[in-house]
Amino acid sequence: MFGGGGLDPRKMQQMMEQMGIETDDINAEEVVIRTADEDLVFSNPEVQRISAQGQETYQIVGEPNTRAASETADDDESIPQSDIDIVAERAGVSESDAQNALEAEDGDLAAAIARLE
Repeated sequence: MFGGGGLDPRKMQQMMEQMGIETDDINAEEVVIRTADEDLVFSNPEVQRISAQGQETYQIVGEPNTRAASETADDDESIPQSDIDIVAERAGVSESDAQNALEAEDGDLAAAIARLE
């Protein structure tokens, strides 16, 4: 953006503040970008909110998993199969146990994994 290859990070931060640009790190567990054809699911991404001139922009750094739109739940009560797979794999449990934990934690992947560990 600024072409400051060797610029000191503190100096860069001062320049950004002078221009009215504020940045905040967001401790995100998951980010989902839903399109008509697919969902891009970022697990444990680095997310930064950038506020400048009254507008907020979000920057996401991470490697997404892709799931087809057909895998997305048709209603809000259903847990997506891809979430069940993630929890089962990370916690080393059956899909049934993973689904039960996700339902108990209202679909929160991190809380479901923590519940099972």
